[in-house]
Amino acid sequence: MGLAGLPRPARDRAAGELRLPGGLHGDAAPSSLPAPHRPVRRARLQSRSGLIRMPRHTPPVRDDFRRSQLAIAALFFVLGFQYASWVSRVPALKARLGLGEAQIGLLLMTCGIGAAVSFPLVAALMRRFGSRLLSVLSALALGGILLALSVVPNYPVTLLVLFCDGVAVGCLNVAMNAQGAALEARYERATMSRLHATFSAGSFLAALLASGVNAFTGTIAVHFGLAVLVLLALVAAARPGLLADGPQEGAAPAERAVKKRRGLALPAVATLWMGLAMVFGTVTEGAMNDWSALYLKDVVGAGAGLAPLGIAVVSVMMVLARLFADGWRTRFGDGRIVRLGSLLAGGGLALALLAGGVVPTLLGFACVGLGVAAVTPCVYVAAAREGSDALSVVAATGTTGLLAGPAVIGFIAGGAGLAWGMAAVAASAAVVALCATRIRWPAVAGPAEPVEGRLAPEPG
Repeated sequence: MGLAGLPRPARDRAAGELRLPGGLHGDAAPSSLPAPHRPVRRARLQSRSGLIRMPRHTPPVRDDFRRSQLAIAALFFVLGFQYASWVSRVPALKARLGLGEAQIGLLLMTCGIGAAVSFPLVAALMRRFGSRLLSVLSALALGGILLALSVVPNYPVTLLVLFCDGVAVGCLNVAMNAQGAALEARYERATMSRLHATFSAGSFLAALLASGVNAFTGTIAVHFGLAVLVLLALVAAARPGLLADGPQEGAAPAERAVKKRRGLALPAVATLWMGLAMVFGTVTEGAMNDWSALYLKDVVGAGAGLAPLGIAVVSVMMVLARLFADGWRTRFGDGRIVRLGSLLAGGGLALALLAGGVVPTLLGFACVGLGVAAVTPCVYVAAAREGSDALSVVAATGTTGLLAGPAVIGFIAGGAGLAWGMAAVAASAAVVALCATRIRWPAVAGPAEPVEGRLAPEPG
């Protein structure tokens, strides 16, 4: 029933709402005014008392989240794509420059060293430029490095270029993970694990591109030129959707990330625990990639056709787990996921080592891939809450674990046997679970549904 003194409002059958006749002020019909000047006609029934209010408009939170998620995922894709692009052409570089096995090993190590020692520079660049600009600049630098690798004249120049590649990788690694953590904090939705899964997708597609180009021509310049075009297109598409830098939501004060002592910046205790978790997590991940095939062949006695299945099982389980891990994080929380996942990885691998046989070993490897998949995404989110300095330190320790872990396992295998080396991998996973009990994990994220009357922050 209408308000006293007002004509009875007509019902809009299409919208199921009430329409005031003649507009808000009894003026002309809507069709008699140009579209830009028409007054808003629609109103909703507030309550049984007959009070009428205009609908409140909320920004398209879901669309904004998806746009930024895709933009940040493109950065992860860029990093995996660039790395796999030049690694896939190491044999061609070796032949062109006349390198030996030891020189190739030094090349690969130089890239890792550049990433590991870059964290003081990365922290300074993050404070100066912010994660949005730094991620774009470092992604463009990675494209330039591919072009430089296609024309390097000798071995010393190649070492220098790959050292710069490691520094650029360190910059993009920190910047893109800061973007991912900011996306989770802003929209209160878990997404970091899916972002890390796109890194693997980038590596896979880069390998396919390398194989396809190599079928037509062995020229590195052609391959890297096409790869750079892909990188430029991804960066251009991603840039508008990246989040603008601002005060970190829920982040701890910068003083908690580092402690000043006699003019020297030392990591805080919380940062050290996260760094340890990252080191042993990446040791577990890297060692499985480097030693699983050899363990199957030399210790378990698998045939040449079955030995590569170790790497395949670990990789497939990690990708699948990262696609679903954000839902687990939302339901159970990051801390529980890291603790239980690490225990699953360590316990599953230990039982496989004790049981022996191809099938139990592959099942143990699957437990490792499933268990450690969410470790690095969760630790990156926790580190980002402590500030850019803590994030830089944790990223550097992760690179160190990937670089040094397989070598440490090799030393153990050389002295006591590969079975004991794999046992050290299981112990590393258990150490991650221990470190996870000392880390301040973020609260469980919930779905970011718009709440009427509250404007959600918009991405920059």
